[in-house]
Amino acid sequence: MRLFTLTFILTNFFFFIFTILVLFRHAHSSPPPFACDASNPSTKSFPFCKTDLPITTRVHDLVSRLTLDEKISQLVDSAPSIPRLGIPAYEWWSEALHGITDAGKGVELDSTIKAATSFPQVILTAASFNASLWYRIGQVIGTEARAAYNAGQAKGMTFWAPNINIYRDPRWGRGQETPGEDPLVTGEYAVAFVRGVQGDSFQGGKLGDHLQASACCKHFTAYDLDKWNGINRFIFYAKVTQQDLADTYQPPFQSCIEKGRASGIMCAYNRVNGVPNCADFNLLTNKARKQWHFNGYITSDCDAVSIIYTDQKIVKTPEDAGMDVDCGSYLQNHTKKAVQQKKLDVAQIDRALHNLFAVRMRLGLFDGDPTKRPFGHIGADQVCSQDHQDLALDAARDGIVLLKNSARLLPLPKSKTISLAVIGPNANSAAMLIGNYAGPPCKTITPLQGLQGYVNNAIYHPGCNAVNCTSANIDEAVAIAKKVDFVVLVMGLDQTQEKEELDRTSLQLPGKQQQLITSVARAAKKPVVLVLLSGGPVDITWAKYDSKIGGILWAGYPGEAGGLAVAEIIFGDHNPGGRLPITWYPQDFTKIPMTDMRMRAQPSSGYPGRTYRFYKGPKVYEFGYGLSYSTHSYEFASVSNDKLDFSLSSSVDKVENSDSAAGYRLVSELGEELCKAKSFSVTVGVRNHGDMAGKHSVLLFVRQEKPRNGNPVKQLVGFSSVKINGGEKAEVQFVLNPCEHFSSGNEDGLMVLEEGSHVLLVGDVEYPIHVAF
Repeated sequence: MRLFTLTFILTNFFFFIFTILVLFRHAHSSPPPFACDASNPSTKSFPFCKTDLPITTRVHDLVSRLTLDEKISQLVDSAPSIPRLGIPAYEWWSEALHGITDAGKGVELDSTIKAATSFPQVILTAASFNASLWYRIGQVIGTEARAAYNAGQAKGMTFWAPNINIYRDPRWGRGQETPGEDPLVTGEYAVAFVRGVQGDSFQGGKLGDHLQASACCKHFTAYDLDKWNGINRFIFYAKVTQQDLADTYQPPFQSCIEKGRASGIMCAYNRVNGVPNCADFNLLTNKARKQWHFNGYITSDCDAVSIIYTDQKIVKTPEDAGMDVDCGSYLQNHTKKAVQQKKLDVAQIDRALHNLFAVRMRLGLFDGDPTKRPFGHIGADQVCSQDHQDLALDAARDGIVLLKNSARLLPLPKSKTISLAVIGPNANSAAMLIGNYAGPPCKTITPLQGLQGYVNNAIYHPGCNAVNCTSANIDEAVAIAKKVDFVVLVMGLDQTQEKEELDRTSLQLPGKQQQLITSVARAAKKPVVLVLLSGGPVDITWAKYDSKIGGILWAGYPGEAGGLAVAEIIFGDHNPGGRLPITWYPQDFTKIPMTDMRMRAQPSSGYPGRTYRFYKGPKVYEFGYGLSYSTHSYEFASVSNDKLDFSLSSSVDKVENSDSAAGYRLVSELGEELCKAKSFSVTVGVRNHGDMAGKHSVLLFVRQEKPRNGNPVKQLVGFSSVKINGGEKAEVQFVLNPCEHFSSGNEDGLMVLEEGSHVLLVGDVEYPIHVAF
């Protein structure tokens, strides 16, 4: 009897556990949430569910049905369901900086889909100078996002990426998330990435009303300080000249909106010239919506609305500024009272709701069963597919920058019989590869693992206790280095040194890393190879000129396949072609306050300026610097017009510069049609003089022959990545619009085109262009 009872109890216990597991699995494999279920008779007749009606009509109908409490409930990032209308809950906050991740609330990677393709951190991807690559990465992210939704693992399809703030200061912890310091590159990255994510074509113009996923350009605007010297991003008062806003900080956002047609913008925490970004009517409504024709939703950065009141002590109404979503709970808690006190008109709430529900409808979330709609065929099998993982490897290969290769030390000989020491705290860390805002990767290959694939005898030693290297086992590392044929040191930074809410105070390698590197280099039989993994630049002037350090690679945070990419370059299976997307400054630069937002140099005060466009101080490495295993030469094969004469084309009078005899015209007065008519083509010939094929980035700059104080030293006007076989030549064509590519901001924040001689530059080759009025 006791045995029977025990058996009965155990049987029922296991059945109970089995049932719980089944229910748990079922709960995590539930269908994707959607509104307008055709099988629900109480909702299917609503006009907002009729897909043959225009979205504006549908949204108007939906909003008109909501009570005030229901309306207010939808103004926050975690929007609750509205059961009586069959509307499910929605999470606005999802992240996809360089791959979809569960860092936000909208996506869960814990059931059918447990991982996603993890591309290199953006700063390294930008080093490829390859807009086609950026677009394909966006495509993969958009596809995997839709797959997560179709698998029932996403409660939101609005992804808060890309980060397109200018990487103004090398200490910025979030600089790793950006495409670098150049406005043109940053803008082109935004356009390519957004088009890929949202389901547009590479050239644009084919998006229509349907979104594969929604991209959001952030952080609008002039945001590039997190936590430095007691000042944090929540209270930072950024003093920015109208000139710098016009030709540095704002152009990427304008490109993202006008060309990329992003469906989202995030306003930043900080104040710009006294006004909080998220309460700036001129910025959000006049500039973005009216001037740039933005058609999407605007969200605050998380808790930015409450910070306006609690930290910045500024009484503003964010709803009036043009913001739609509060990432936080402030609006949910205080909006009704504001309405009751007649401080806020319900029409302002309705305006925000129209923007929000329009995006959800464009995503197809109000079109009934998503499996029967566009993008419904995208399944979980497309996440971490081989093609996607191959693209992650390509991105790492194409971004890695060769900074030094003395006496052609690299590539190392491919022989299984050589012995190799792999030393350094970043050599065998999978987590370090992927940077911040990253979810579980499909799989990872560390530098050590990648190098072990090329040699049988690879000895590993971490060298330091951690990346901060507060203690180093230098004697052990030196002893190993003496025994082997070659040494690869994998050093640099990680997320303990630079990240969101953590800006650096030094540009040097942390702790005892430099001492470890130089000690090992002196002991090694041959010059060593130094691999740096970091988001921000490092002052390695000492390594640059140390004859014992023969090769230097910068590999950013190279993503899930980064270790293999590093190994392929070191052993010559890939010819490096990456170029630095940010100036590498010396340690002395840290004497300049990070709070100084000025781009332009001021020689009278000793202020050297920022970024390659304006900086007039010493550099460790220049923007655009990068070596190859091949040498390349350039020529201007053809230029369709070398004199741009506006004098016979416009009735607009030129204005004389106050500090120069040269005149200028406002770009806005010249007009889009005339500017386009004056566009001209430039064809650059590039020859690969080496034996190895490889991708090569052609960077075309322009400078004024006699620049005024305040004009860029030079500025990038075009770039292209081209694959060239050894000994062969390729041609790259650029189409330049003088009003876009030759202009700069004046002190009033207006873009102007100046007359006079300009010079096109590619490599060390120049070509004169004259602008006449």
